[in-house]
Amino acid sequence: MIIGVCQLTFQLYASDSLKEKRRVVRAIVDRTRSRFNVAVAEVEDQDVLSACVIGIACVSTSTRHANSMLDKITKFITGLALEMEIIDREMDFIPFP
Repeated sequence: MIIGVCQLTFQLYASDSLKEKRRVVRAIVDRTRSRFNVAVAEVEDQDVLSACVIGIACVSTSTRHANSMLDKITKFITGLALEMEIIDREMDFIPFP
């Protein structure tokens, strides 16, 4: 079993308040969760208006499949047409005995 973990860091452009930021983050998390069978959450910078860090975790039988899933999820989030830009992406694959 392989656990795939991805951390996406976003630059938000249209957030004037924390309420607006949370609306955008909630849209990303809910849409990603409903489309893919993965765990998604905002993991850092909850109180920073212009930045957002989202963590994604998936479980798979192979590293190749987990990598493919996380790539598809990244492309999906990028295509949501929200006023944001991915500025960093970190991925790791953890074998579980």
